[in-house]
Amino acid sequence: FFPPQVLLLACAEDLECVPGFQQKVFYIEQPFEFTEDQPVLNLKFDDCKGNKKLNFEVSNPDFKVERDGYLVALKNVSEAGRALFVHARSEHAEDTAEILIVEANEKRGALKEIFKTEGNLGIPRQKRAILATPILIPENQRPPFPRSVGKVISSEGAEGAKFRLSGKGVDQDPRGIFRINEITGDVSVTRALDREAIANYELEVEVTDISGKTIDGPVRLDISVIDQNDNRPMFKEGPYVGHVMEGSPTGTTVMRMTAFDADDSSTDNALLRYNILKQTPTKPSPNMFYIDPEKGDIVTVVSPVLLDRETMETPKYELVIEAKDMGGLDVGLTGTATATILIDDKNDHPPEFTKKEFQATVKEGVTGVIVNLTVGDRDDPATGAWRAVYTIINGNPGQSFEIHTNPQTNEGMLSVVKPLDYEISAFHTLLIKVENEDPLIPDIAYGPSSTATVQITVEDVNEGPVFHPNPMTVTKQENIPIGSVVLTVNATDPDTLQHQTIRYSVYKDPAGWLEINPTNGTIGTTAILDRESPYVHNNIYTALFLAIDSGNPPATGTGTLHITLEDVNDNVPSLYPTLAKVCDDAKDLGVVVLGASDKDLHPNTDPFKFELSKQSGPEKMWRITKLNNTHAQVILLQNLKKANYNIPISVTDSGKPPLTNNTELKLQVCSCKKSKMDCSATDALHISMTLILLSLFSLFCKSPP
Repeated sequence: FFPPQVLLLACAEDLECVPGFQQKVFYIEQPFEFTEDQPVLNLKFDDCKGNKKLNFEVSNPDFKVERDGYLVALKNVSEAGRALFVHARSEHAEDTAEILIVEANEKRGALKEIFKTEGNLGIPRQKRAILATPILIPENQRPPFPRSVGKVISSEGAEGAKFRLSGKGVDQDPRGIFRINEITGDVSVTRALDREAIANYELEVEVTDISGKTIDGPVRLDISVIDQNDNRPMFKEGPYVGHVMEGSPTGTTVMRMTAFDADDSSTDNALLRYNILKQTPTKPSPNMFYIDPEKGDIVTVVSPVLLDRETMETPKYELVIEAKDMGGLDVGLTGTATATILIDDKNDHPPEFTKKEFQATVKEGVTGVIVNLTVGDRDDPATGAWRAVYTIINGNPGQSFEIHTNPQTNEGMLSVVKPLDYEISAFHTLLIKVENEDPLIPDIAYGPSSTATVQITVEDVNEGPVFHPNPMTVTKQENIPIGSVVLTVNATDPDTLQHQTIRYSVYKDPAGWLEINPTNGTIGTTAILDRESPYVHNNIYTALFLAIDSGNPPATGTGTLHITLEDVNDNVPSLYPTLAKVCDDAKDLGVVVLGASDKDLHPNTDPFKFELSKQSGPEKMWRITKLNNTHAQVILLQNLKKANYNIPISVTDSGKPPLTNNTELKLQVCSCKKSKMDCSATDALHISMTLILLSLFSLFCKSPP
């Protein structure tokens, strides 16, 4: 990148001595190895004043520069990086040279770069009066400041000619970093530089006359900041957590650790090497893992047998990883981070029952968990390699048993889901197997310990008698004679081996109509059965009976009896309303519409027959007219005086034989003025005309059959 100063001599052969390295950039071909004490190349430094107290510093501690300027290796070096920097200082000058280490093909390309045109080098093809060679300045220099870092030379000898420097770092932000002596051309820096902030400055230098007019230039002046190793490697991507399956082959990659160094990546200042400082725990081996020093890949180095999660002290390892720059040399800066490596479980241990046979006892007729089957599994409890799955493989033809896994304990909870019957079978034997949710690895199989037998003993319990059928149904007419037999119930005792007797009793008889023979179970009536009773719903009367065995203590069974009651014509029809009011001057002589109802069922109800009983007096005052099957109208034949009248009416249903109800309709004739009815003289209750009219309207809407 920086042209060798020797190539500029053709353009400045008549110029005075320039302090510093006579060549700023060197290219050397990468050898197989730099041999100890063998000269590599000659670096010519001249401060133009005898080089008093001249000292050299090399960026790579494996090299040094002799007093005569020769660069030599302090030991055999096979890898020196891509570049070396040599800093020289005497009483009167200091300068830096760069040595680029390239492959053979890179060297040819690099030489071409040296001879590029003016646009790249800032150096004209034709001879110019200004010579501005590139300047290299190490970062982080210590005071005093300002300090001279280079010099611009001009062959322009005009009287009053001055140098002028401009650009970023001079008259542009950050301002005031560089200055130039306008008479001598000495370039100085005013403070320490930071390469990580700004690595290169491109300035322009020109020569002006006494009036400030440019007489030569501008010419580009390149200033490059030489990297110093002032940044430690940093791990920025944490936390670092890796996983590796137990039993993995030696050399399995677990994870990669990568650090960052802000120094120049083309120098050893950012050339990182990785190392494991500490492993916790140290068993079964203190060196369970290895880290690739260049890539940062962490790999396993122990045999698969040692990488056994079940035999480890803990399945978690913590590694303290160090990243060191300068290629890992002692002079390098370091940074550390912790890598956590988890040994993941694989299903290499089948679950095993803690014993070959389990015992359980259960009472007949009871459901629920009867025994917990325990297993052991050395795999990770947080994985499907540990979680157990149980299966009943024999002895459960009636599906009376089920088994489920307790998620907390991993035990198998064996339950009775269909009640067992002692009289059918007093013993049951189940064969149960256990597996894991995850499949076993190929070279592991389930063994005999993964199956177990459960012996179940059923205990006899005094069971209550059972009615057959239940519920029991029978149909009877209402009003059958008291003492009639309704039904003889049948109940049996499931405990056939106990030879017990059964007695019967009434449990619930809401209307008190029934009784039962305690010995033979015959149910008879103790009262008239009434279908119209409020205890009858949808024509059905329900009663409950008990069957009690002779056990100690006795057991009870409950039977339900549904009696469907058939209707008989045992209810006379009723008439409504029984009171009517009419105005003494009414023009409409229709007094009231009468309706009839019957508690019985059809055909013992409508159509109803409405009739007037014999009327007293010489003249008939009213008549009755049928409107439909359930309604009739009473009509006045003449206006009546204000008074109370009783109209005898009979209504007959259609039953066989029919039933008749004789009743009286009370008629109040009232005075009516201004739409107000006054019935006070008749001692009658006041009923609004509106209510009567609404009743008439609704009843007239019914049509005859």
